[in-house]
Amino acid sequence: MSQSAEGAGPAAGPTIRRVLETALYVDDLESAKAFYADVLGLSFHSEAPGRYVFFRCGEAMLLLFRAEETEKPFGAIPSHGARGAGHVCFAIDPATLEDWKAKLIAAGVAIESEYQWGDRGKSIYFRDPSGNSLELSHPGIWGLPEG
Repeated sequence: MSQSAEGAGPAAGPTIRRVLETALYVDDLESAKAFYADVLGLSFHSEAPGRYVFFRCGEAMLLLFRAEETEKPFGAIPSHGARGAGHVCFAIDPATLEDWKAKLIAAGVAIESEYQWGDRGKSIYFRDPSGNSLELSHPGIWGLPEG
């Protein structure tokens, strides 16, 4: 059963504050590390060669894993993983969308699609080196505050 946030009351008990981390699965950690650091400008956090590379993304973390490695348990951390292209939308200032397009094109990244969300804003879509679908837009497309 699907329900929109409009009209939904607060859940009883503890509540979730925000997404702390999200993960994508990549084929080549070194090319992913270069892409997310050099092209997208994310701050490198840590890595385990052959297994993962982690980046700061504003107040959250972006975790990039080799899927076949995360299918194996890692100490007390349960196995997990996904196959196929994932998707992440990164929040940007809407005034910088054209600058982002120019930066991506200059880095040889093809803009796959642009979509206008009515009067709420616009998104651009492109792929990382492993084929994950990445989107740049701003929180207003979801009616969320800009900050």
